[in-house]
Amino acid sequence: MKASTIAEREARGRAAREHSKRSSHRAVGELRRDPIELLKESSAGRVENLVPLRYGRMAVSPFTFFRGSAILQAHDLSKVHDSGLSIPICGDGHLMNFGGFATPERQLIFDLNDFDEVSVGPFEWDLKRLTASFVVAARHMRLSRGTAESLVMTAVNSYRDRMAQYAQRGALELWYDRITFDHMAETALTPERRRAVRRAMERAASRTHESLLEKMASHDGDRWTINDAPPALFHVLGATTLFTPEESEAFRKGNVDKMVEHMWADYRKTMSHDRRELLDHFTMQDIVFKVVGVGSVGTRCLVALLVDHMNKPLFLQLKEARPSVIARFHKSPAVKHEGERVVYGQRMLQAASDIFLGWATGPLGRHFYARQLRDMKLSANIELFDSDLLDGYAGLCGWIMARAHAKASGQAIEISSYIGRGEQFAEALTGYAMSYADQVEQDYDVFMKACRAGKLEARTDEDMAADFRV
Repeated sequence: MKASTIAEREARGRAAREHSKRSSHRAVGELRRDPIELLKESSAGRVENLVPLRYGRMAVSPFTFFRGSAILQAHDLSKVHDSGLSIPICGDGHLMNFGGFATPERQLIFDLNDFDEVSVGPFEWDLKRLTASFVVAARHMRLSRGTAESLVMTAVNSYRDRMAQYAQRGALELWYDRITFDHMAETALTPERRRAVRRAMERAASRTHESLLEKMASHDGDRWTINDAPPALFHVLGATTLFTPEESEAFRKGNVDKMVEHMWADYRKTMSHDRRELLDHFTMQDIVFKVVGVGSVGTRCLVALLVDHMNKPLFLQLKEARPSVIARFHKSPAVKHEGERVVYGQRMLQAASDIFLGWATGPLGRHFYARQLRDMKLSANIELFDSDLLDGYAGLCGWIMARAHAKASGQAIEISSYIGRGEQFAEALTGYAMSYADQVEQDYDVFMKACRAGKLEARTDEDMAADFRV
């Protein structure tokens, strides 16, 4: 098949403006939906006793509510015209889903780090999720309207400029491109900020499996056991389990050890030969349930502790992969295994992925994916950011998203041509983000009224932890 010329691909990008003008992305659309019903739908099938904790974490602020309600924005985005430029997207690229972690070569890079909602969708859906998150966060931090608008302009123009650069690169150049902390410090930060980044890198370097072992587990002279810390960590059949008696009985009847054994064998099959050999150096010590994040609360997430012959630990997280909210509201390719979808999406969008990434079918036919629990990981604490640092972070997020989209799609030329060189697209997304932040606040008010009226039960971590204190 004859390959398209660069000129033809640029023309395709510009032609997409006829389908959806850049100025049209300002629209939020006429939203007639009940946010409570959509949230209940997204809670269906989760661990019943953890759904109140999910709502409790979402109730903290409009920003935590936004983080936990990806289903609402996916629904809302499907009600307005899109660009027609569909590519692999993160699906939940809000500002807290970026972070630092170590590559297999032990180099610290900054990248997207959550792919539960990864799917094929319009490229701008990721940008709309990102920009709305900056406005909702800015309001939470009581920053001015002008500051919020500036953050969106910074993020989108950074995406535009980087995408234009990636449109000039070859396929291998894109594949090998990594945004290391060193590169980030040299190109995007002032001298003062570089010092802060260096300190962060030092902290990240200390976040290893060995440091985690000392905090999370105990040794009885024979084997390691992960300590229960409900509601965050508990053994499925232990005294502090948050599973209902019916759920616990299903695991008891099915023999948990046998279930884990089958799941482990399934996971190993998805790994390359050398990674399987490496994994076989470790023996299983213990496995517990872990409550994670905001939007993921109530989904099944297991943490396995393994050790090698030198008693050096490896913590693996086996997380339930549910259908993507993007796929629900945008026609995407059929998926055979949700865990495989997450792993493939992560490998495509990230510059370098965890060597232990894999997937498996778990108890009762649920889909899971596996990765290391924590390996030199670092996330931004935006509560401590001033407006100057937040602006730098917005530019960094735009850069990372452009790199991810360019690598995963091979459509940097088309996307760059669609956006153009001016600020029309950024101005439209600024209007969108400001309006959508209003919608988030309205939905949050409806949500809080439902909690107060008892239509939804919301409990804090402290409330639930108190249930286990003697």
